[in-house]
Amino acid sequence: MSLDKRLYVYIVRCADKSYYTGVTNNFERRIGEHNEGIDPNSYTFKRRPVELVFVEVFQIYEQAISFEKQIKGWSRKKKKR
Repeated sequence: MSLDKRLYVYIVRCADKSYYTGVTNNFERRIGEHNEGIDPNSYTFKRRPVELVFVEVFQIYEQAISFEKQIKGWSRKKKKR
């Protein structure tokens, strides 16, 4: 599979010490977007800056979405690891 078909499940730690989990095909760009504050309605907008604390690569869309949902069910303590 080509590089542009990769999906990244990521966790960022926000300035208020909360965590945000997402899926993207370009995590470097996406972290930049979080820090630029493109969408005032987004979770991270008022919690900038964000710092990448975890990323995992997937090549199958369904697996990436499933893992993102799994992470969203994790406790804060588990996300801090």
